[in-house]
Amino acid sequence: MNVRLHAATDARWLPQALAHFDDVLIDHAHCEKKAAANALSMLQAYPEIPGLPIAMARLAHEESDHLARVLRLMEGRGLALGRDSGDPYAQGLQELIRKTQPERRLDRFLVAALIEARSCERLALLAGGLTDPPLRKLYTELAQSEDGHQALFLQFAHAAHPADAVEERLTWMSEREAALIQRLPIRPAIH
Repeated sequence: MNVRLHAATDARWLPQALAHFDDVLIDHAHCEKKAAANALSMLQAYPEIPGLPIAMARLAHEESDHLARVLRLMEGRGLALGRDSGDPYAQGLQELIRKTQPERRLDRFLVAALIEARSCERLALLAGGLTDPPLRKLYTELAQSEDGHQALFLQFAHAAHPADAVEERLTWMSEREAALIQRLPIRPAIH
C-alpha cells in the first residue's frame, strides 16, 4: 500500500539541493524532529486504534534516531540547528485537514502519508545525486524508511476508515499536494 504522488519533483530541485547541501541538512533535521513529534501526537490523539500506540512509539523512536544521525552530520560540518523557519509545504497540507472527527483523523493520516511519500522521493533523489559513499548510503537508507512510514500511515487510515472514503480523500489530497509542490518556490529543503 503506497501513496502515488501526482507530480514529480521539479528537475531543478536536485542541483540546487546539492549546491546548498548544508541548508538541506538543517531543514532535514527540522523535518525529522517534527516527524517524531507527529508520531507522538498521533499516539496521544488516537490510542484506541489497534496497533497504533506501539507503532507510533516505534516511529517516534526511529524518527528521533534519524534526527540524531542528521545532527551528527551537521556537527561534523560545523553547522548549528537554529530555529525552524517553518515549512510552507507542510503548512499548505495542514490547511487541508478538516476540523471535525472522524474526518480530521483520516486527513491527519493522509497528510502524514503524503509528507512521508514526498520525503521518500526527495531523499532518494539526494541519494542518487550525492557522490560521497557514506552520505549516499545514509540517504538511501533514509529514503527506504520514509517509504515504510508512508505505508504505515496509509495502513492506519484504512484500519480506521472505509476504503472508499480513504481512496476518495487520498485522490483529492494528492491532487492538491501536486498543485502545492508545483506552486512553491524551489528551495534547498526536503520539501
